[in-house]
Order: sequence, then structure tokens, then C-alpha cells
Amino acid sequence: MGVIRNVILDWSGTLVNDLPAVLGATNHVFRRAGLPEMSLDQFRATFSLPFRSFYERHMPQVPIRQLEAWFHAHFKTLQDTVTPLPHAREFLEFCRGRGLRVFVLSAVHGDHYAAQAARAGFAEYVEHPYVGVWDKQEKISEVLQTHGLQPRETLFVGDMQHDMDAARRGGVIACAVLTGYNSASQLRASQPDLIVEHLGELRRILERRGLEWDRGEPRPEAAPLPPPVGTVGALIFDGAGRVLMVRTRKWSHRWGIPGGKIKGGEPAVEALKREIREETGLEVGAIEFVMVQDCIRSPEFYRPAHFLLLNYTCRCETPDGVRLNDEAEAFRWVAPAEALQMDLNQPTRVLIETVLVRGAREPTAAVPP
Repeated sequence: MGVIRNVILDWSGTLVNDLPAVLGATNHVFRRAGLPEMSLDQFRATFSLPFRSFYERHMPQVPIRQLEAWFHAHFKTLQDTVTPLPHAREFLEFCRGRGLRVFVLSAVHGDHYAAQAARAGFAEYVEHPYVGVWDKQEKISEVLQTHGLQPRETLFVGDMQHDMDAARRGGVIACAVLTGYNSASQLRASQPDLIVEHLGELRRILERRGLEWDRGEPRPEAAPLPPPVGTVGALIFDGAGRVLMVRTRKWSHRWGIPGGKIKGGEPAVEALKREIREETGLEVGAIEFVMVQDCIRSPEFYRPAHFLLLNYTCRCETPDGVRLNDEAEAFRWVAPAEALQMDLNQPTRVLIETVLVRGAREPTAAVPP
């Protein structure tokens, strides 16, 4: 059993959200090179570090210096769109309060880091930033040696497979966060010691453990599951018969329905109303139970778990009032049949198909009265 005394943090996608700016600058490079732009999904699926390999795959004919010049010149025009991620400041405050040494190890350009860190007020929490790093696997040993950091006492937190590879190279504890560039399935393939939704979840885990970490404990995917967790979720219809789809990091950036855990002593329907209100800002009525699903170690979910999913339908008369909290990335109102053409998580697909089948027999069932 060791105690965590040092935290190495990636910057982009871990402490700040620069993904829209990076995608915009990358598409600018693609346009200058005469190539079609990428969608966010395409970029997430193909972008990798070291970034040289990414550009070599897509435009090997353009010198890397030219690509960098195009990228950084355009990125400066988007710099103001980079914002601190939710829970980032609280995590840094937690590290300071517990006396943890904090370092940054990132590919972000030094000028961009300086501007973003100053605007966010994060620089004061960082003992030493290592930025403009092309290959973190090559750099992490230098970070450890220069500052006398013991690998068993050091946690590396990042949002990409390259971060997890660097953590393994340095022999440190590897924690993946879902707030950045790679999906849960991509990060799981790198076998980190821990995957968390965001830095707020990591802080709670470290608090619960008292900063202790057993390097000999089984990885999450191999550990026995705790008892099932009861959850509620609903297919929300508007007056036009459309349903609300939300996209979340926890489900590998797939689309699903709003919902969450039932609190102790809380009736399921009240839990459903609360979760929908917290996640979307909507008030719903005409709630009808549809089905219960067992969800055990879903490969789509970011960590091994056993959920009992209580699924409902309900109605919302104010579809323009959707206000997402930080659990969801995006939302869409679509016809149920159109929703089935989206990249859905499996429990949501089963629910929609069930509702549509019942609606074929009972015309009023698909849209609750």
C-alpha cells in the first residue's frame, strides 16, 4: 500500500476544454492542405499523440513546420474559446490542501499554455509545467528524476491513450478522464488503473481512500462487482411526438436518455423527475413504466457496473427549455424511428424498440397522453 504524494496532469481535455478550438484549427490546416474537414466524431476517432503521426497519416506531403505554422496561427484566433473544465479548479484546490505536488505534462504549445493558464488562474497550482512535449513517453522519466518523484507515489491523469502509455512507461499510477479527446472504449483499451468521468469523481475517490493506493489490487474490470444499483431513466416525448436524446461521456459518447441513481428512501418516480430536472432542466408528466433492464458490465459504460434500469416514458410540453448540466455533451429532439439510426447505447435502443412495438399495437402508447 502506497500513498499518493505527486500528481502529473495533462492539460488539454483534463484541466481545460480546448477540443472545439483544436478541431477548428485542425480543420483550418486541412483546408489549407486541400483536404475535407473532419467532424468531431471523425476527429476523436482518428486523432492521436504524438501528433506528428496524425499529420503524417493524413497529409504526409506537407512539411511539419508548415502544418504547425498554419495550426498555431489559427489557434490564436480561437484562444478565447478555451475554458476550464468543470471540477478542475476544485481538484487543484484539493491537491493544494493535501500538500500534493502538481506538475503538468502536455503537448500544448508553451504560448497557448501561458495564455490559458493565466486566464484560468491555474498556473499558481503547478510546481512545474512541461509543455510543448511531443512524446510524453520519452519525457516522463525526466520529470520523475528531475523532481525526485517516486513512481509508486505518483498519479498521472490524462484523457488520451498516449497519456496512459506514458504512465506505464514511467511506472506510475494511471488515471484516465472522460472529459477530453478519447472515448471510454479507447481509454479502456490502454488498461489504466482507473477511469473516472471527471476530476470531481477522482477527488472523491482519493478522499475516500485517504490518498492510499494499492498497486497490487485487481484492475476494475477484473474486480468483483458490488451489488446492483437501481437507476431510473425515461424516453421523454414532446408535443410533436419527438423524443429527447442526450449524449454522454460515460456511455462512450453514445446517445441515450436522461436518468440516474435512485437515492435511499426515494420513490422511483420522484427520482426520475429529479434526475430529469437536474440533467435537462425539464419538468415532465404523464409518466408510465415500460420495462426493467439488467445492465451488467456493459462495454459501453466507462467502468464495470451492474445496474437495474427502470425505464419509463413521459411527456414534456416545453421542449425549448432544455438546459444540460455537465453530465451531457449535447441533445437532440428526434422522431423515435430517427433515433434508432443514431449511435445509441444498447439499453436505450432496447427501450425505443420496445416502445415502438407497443405503439404499433396500441396507437396511443408511443406518445404518452
